[in-house]
Parts: sequence; structure tokens; C-alpha cells
Amino acid sequence: MAGALRGVVALDGPSGTGKTTVARKLAGLLSAGYLDTGAMYRVVTLAVLRAGADPQDAEAVAALARAAEFTLGTDPSAPSVRLAGEDVAAEIRGAEVNHAVSPVSAVPQVRELLVARQREIIAAVLAEVGGIVVEGRDIGTVVVPGSPLKVYLTADPAVRAARRSAQDTAAGRQSSEAEALASVGRRDRLDSTRATSPLKPADDAVHLDTSELSVDQVLTALSELAGQRGLLGTCAQVTR
Repeated sequence: MAGALRGVVALDGPSGTGKTTVARKLAGLLSAGYLDTGAMYRVVTLAVLRAGADPQDAEAVAALARAAEFTLGTDPSAPSVRLAGEDVAAEIRGAEVNHAVSPVSAVPQVRELLVARQREIIAAVLAEVGGIVVEGRDIGTVVVPGSPLKVYLTADPAVRAARRSAQDTAAGRQSSEAEALASVGRRDRLDSTRATSPLKPADDAVHLDTSELSVDQVLTALSELAGQRGLLGTCAQVTR
């Protein structure tokens, strides 16, 4: 059954900017599919850690990525993540994966493999429901550079750190805002300086600072942008 969204909305940006929250809510609002590409890199990182491999060993990481059996669900109300059939949605958000995901994500062979998987998923969802909201760090620049709506979310580092600390606390992981700020800064440096598909906005991306915006305000802005780009069905009623 077709949803209100017609095409791909590409959401990029660093951690703590609200990507996951607003991407899921926007997809639900528009009866669209949802894909968290970061979860894909995280599940491969978990496979690497479970195998006892060094995340810095590019050859071993690439081999494990090719061998890993994982699936990601695209229902925004319940986006599942499974590794060898096991639900690992909570485990991929743990501190160990957080620390190792950047070097794993930087391996060119891993990015090539996962970008191909992401494009397959996007194509399948577009064929089924007509629209998908995709979030990550290279969506507008690499995964779907032809997307008619690319948005780069930003926020003040202190705000991002506070959000990350609150998320950790809610998930039962204790971290101070100072620790979260250091973690956010480390991830930014690694993601923006990697040789393959570094974190950066697409040339034609709309920049949206979420520092002082509520989730509803961000959703309103994104819905309006989608409408301006002609991505909403003519009969779509977008309400909250």
C-alpha cells in the first residue's frame, strides 16, 4: 500500500542531532519506510567484536562483514536489527560497539558492501510503499546522491552531548555530559577525516540546526521541505 511520501528523504549529520528520532517519526507520519544505515555498520561491528577480531585490522573486518548474516527491518514503528537471527538492537548501542564502530566503518570494503545492501533495501521499499526516510552520515553524498531532498542536521556540541548522555541514562548506561562530549568529539573527528565517504553535507543539502528546536518543530520543517520538493502525494494529509 502506497504511503504519503513519494521518493527518498536523505537525512545526514553527526550523532546527537536527533536524526534517528525525527527520521523514524517522519517515516511513520508519512507512512513510509525507514532505514538507519548506522545500525548496519553497528551490527557488522558487533560481528567483528564477537569474532574477537581487531577493529583496526581492515582485512579481517572486511572478511567478517562479507560473512555476517544480518537483517534490518524498515518499519519505523519497530525497526528490527538481527545478527544470525538474534535480536541485537540493544546490544549494538552499547559502549563497546560505540568505541569500535568508527574504525570498522572506515574500511573501504565494508562501506562498498553495505552501501550496496542499503541501495537494495531502498529500492525494495520504494517499489513496495513508494517512499523511505534514510538516515546516516553519507546518504546524500554516496548512498542516494540523486535524492530530491537532502537534509544535513546539526546542533551545538554541548546540546548533542547532553542528548547522548540522556539517551545513555535512559538505556541504563551511565555517562556524564563531559564523557558524552568527549565521545561525540572523537566520533566526529573519526567520521569526518576518514578517507572513504567522510561525514560531510551534500553540496545541495538543506542545513537544519536542531539545537533549540523541539522534535515537532523539526518534523514540521522536514514535512514542509518534502512538500516543497514535490515528495508528498497530492491527496496526502500530513497531520500530527
